[in-house]
Amino acid sequence: MREVWSWRYEDADGSAVTPAGAPSRGFPTQSDAESWLGEEWRALLEDGVEAVQLLENDQVVYGPMSLRPAQ
Repeated sequence: MREVWSWRYEDADGSAVTPAGAPSRGFPTQSDAESWLGEEWRALLEDGVEAVQLLENDQVVYGPMSLRPAQ
């Protein structure tokens, strides 16, 4: 199965960053990608990631989406 779903990570300035905990490969489904983010968003935030974009084959599906909890 091809791994076509991935995340783009952004810092507070909107610049692309690669956090230490980012997977080296994509995900086979959108659901897998979103489940992973649901488990790892706190660690990503601690690594300086402020927002993410979900990509399918390098096309933005949605985002940027803040990792900060709603106030």
